[in-house]
Amino acid sequence: MTARQRIEERLHQILATYGHYLSESDHHWEGDRLVFSGKAKGMKASGTVEITDSEVIIDGKLPLLAKPFEPRIKNTIEREAAAIFRTA
Repeated sequence: MTARQRIEERLHQILATYGHYLSESDHHWEGDRLVFSGKAKGMKASGTVEITDSEVIIDGKLPLLAKPFEPRIKNTIEREAAAIFRTA
């Protein structure tokens, strides 16, 4: 399974579970770059996931109000990425 397929599969699982909390949710691929945005509890977040030959680069933008939660959000994303790309 390619990195893009793994990301797409997990994204669909997350949206199926938590999508009802989101409004104005959008995601689309531009080549090997996933562009996403969404709004939850009145706060908008956006970013990209870029796939290279050797890396998956995640770049996200959070509103200033979410700044206190940034370490927890970053930790969750890092754990999720590790789980998606864990090899047997």
